[in-house]
Amino acid sequence: MISDPSFTLGIEEEYLLVDKSTRDLVHDAPEALMAACEQELASQVSPEFLQCQIEVGTRVCQNITEAKQDLARLRCTIARLAGEYGLAPIAASTHPFALWKDQHHTDKERYNLLAKDLQVVVRRMLICGMHVHVAIEDEASRIDIFNQLTYFLPHLLALTTSSPFWQGIDTGLNSYRLIVFDGLPRTGLPPEFDSYPAYERTTDLLMKTGLIEDRTKLWWDLRPSTRFPTLEMRICDVCTRIDDAIAVASLYVCLCRMLYRLRRNNLRWRSYSRFLINENRWRAQRYGVEEGLIDFGLGEIVGYQQLLEELIDLVREDAEFFGCTDALEHCRTIVQRGTSASRQRQKYSDAVTNGATPQEALQEVVDTLICETVADCGL
Repeated sequence: MISDPSFTLGIEEEYLLVDKSTRDLVHDAPEALMAACEQELASQVSPEFLQCQIEVGTRVCQNITEAKQDLARLRCTIARLAGEYGLAPIAASTHPFALWKDQHHTDKERYNLLAKDLQVVVRRMLICGMHVHVAIEDEASRIDIFNQLTYFLPHLLALTTSSPFWQGIDTGLNSYRLIVFDGLPRTGLPPEFDSYPAYERTTDLLMKTGLIEDRTKLWWDLRPSTRFPTLEMRICDVCTRIDDAIAVASLYVCLCRMLYRLRRNNLRWRSYSRFLINENRWRAQRYGVEEGLIDFGLGEIVGYQQLLEELIDLVREDAEFFGCTDALEHCRTIVQRGTSASRQRQKYSDAVTNGATPQEALQEVVDTLICETVADCGL
């Protein structure tokens, strides 16, 4: 008999490092900063492709409360150590005005190979994301839930949007990050697989031909993790506020358990074409929570607030099981308060109205991001 999944979880976040005086990105991060971070956080911190980026990952957490505590500790530590060098991390998926061509990639073999292989496409990757892992140990259950979760990816993305600006321009999108990221190969919504062996056979072909060295080069919005027996949700922008990140992680783990409950009862979520789900993915990129998504059953666009209430009702039993009802219901606050993208736009508009130049207004957006990044972690 197959045991139920453990549903342990982990959260990975990528931050941008800004100079507190100029509010621009640091071009060459001090080597001593990464050394100090590694000394305090060990394997929970790592450099990213660009020197202005830094990545953290929580421990394997038994519940949402533990995940929040560890994520807060990681953000606080990075902020404190970066502050010693006149820098600060911002949890946003793009910088409001930095230029990608001015950034330098980290001199490591893995990143050097990426730069050689992907050329300007990877050099433009001045973007950050949030990944959430949920453990589903049985491979058959993992690939079945993987296939069904795709439906919910736009709903999760909409709650996290934090990349409205790109190189000093308001893009009109709430998540411009995905426009940049989709320039890479093997991105976007994942394909559907009949079984876990079918997934392995398909991806083994890419490794056999030398196109990828391992499955970490599959950059889909959702993927079975290579390192852990988890489903790794990768579609989301990084949330500027910790409470928002934890709310989205709560919704994700609850959706995983809800789909497992269906599987256990010989049921499943209705399947829809990737073509249709991509329409909702675009709407989430464009509007975040400000407009609706398509309800495929009704055949009409439904406001996001109504969709969220339906999702909360759908996974209420799972939230009670995990003890994360409060965290889940914080998703309502995200909708009411607006995601980071809408708050950034409002800050920019207010600053210009009060007499700031466009550049000064963008700098004020950075100041707000610096504050919000550590607002919920005790600093």
